[in-house]
Amino acid sequence: MLSFLLRRLLWMAVTLWAVSLASFFIISLPPGDYVSTLQAEAESRGELMSTAQLTALRERYGLDQPFLAQYGKWISHILLHGDFGQAFAWNSRPVSDLIWDRVGLSFFLSVSTLLLVWAVAFPIGILSAVRQYSPGDYLATFFGFFGMAVPEFLLALVLMWAGMRWFGQSPGGLFSPEYQDAAWNLGRLLDLAGHLWLPVLIIGLSGTAGLIRITRANLLDELYKPYVVAARARGMPEWKLLVKYPVRMSLSPFFSTVGWLLPGLISGETIISIVMSLPTTGPLLLSGVENQDMYLVGSFVLILSTLTVIGTLVSDLVLAWWDPRIRHRYEGG
Repeated sequence: MLSFLLRRLLWMAVTLWAVSLASFFIISLPPGDYVSTLQAEAESRGELMSTAQLTALRERYGLDQPFLAQYGKWISHILLHGDFGQAFAWNSRPVSDLIWDRVGLSFFLSVSTLLLVWAVAFPIGILSAVRQYSPGDYLATFFGFFGMAVPEFLLALVLMWAGMRWFGQSPGGLFSPEYQDAAWNLGRLLDLAGHLWLPVLIIGLSGTAGLIRITRANLLDELYKPYVVAARARGMPEWKLLVKYPVRMSLSPFFSTVGWLLPGLISGETIISIVMSLPTTGPLLLSGVENQDMYLVGSFVLILSTLTVIGTLVSDLVLAWWDPRIRHRYEGG
């Protein structure tokens, strides 16, 4: 396991370097740069920017340097100083400040959704498998297909329209106007809780539906295997047999996807955040892409990639701990 861990850490470092270089290169591929975007916006308003102004802006943001020089400066500042650079479109605010300002809300939203998905999906998935072809199983199956088929943004638009139509208010955003820029206190926390349930419900719908289907399918694969039949023949109580053997084995695919949680906690649901005007990290990333804000977008991609490879490693280790067969394979390889 130690040699496996060391190999994975080495490949993680190489992967992150390749991702950072590729992402920075792809961001710089479109013609022009952030200053070109500013110039186009000024011209659309009937204003003209002089050549001296454009040159000064490019020197200020380092856009007059070659690609490798820009990349080297960016990645070296990250590694040596934890400095992700400046966001062009946000008056040169540090990228780290912009990201961490919104990470808290994204994290809270994602964790709340995750807890809802787990609390609902696992019991329903187990019950659906144990009571196969019962009315409850058909209902869970219908809910699963419905949740996976309906786009989340469409559901968000329908619910927002219903809020305006019947309740006279839009359920968009996470805070009421009076708490939008207020300091954190009990009132603001309660206001957040009052607005949070709808995006959690919308985002969690497809995740719950998918996990119900996965749990049901995995458990059905285990229920009729010889070791389960043998345990039942020995007179083991059904509930104890179910929890000790089939349910445990059916959770292995769940542990294999734990690694996806870390980047999901930060990135959240970008489309839903835009539709519902949620102040999370997703709209900030989209804004950076639209403005060719290479430091902001590159930092986002690098952070999400880092969380992905770390999450994958954690997932592998947890899966090895959970399933002895995989641990023996690691030890043998």
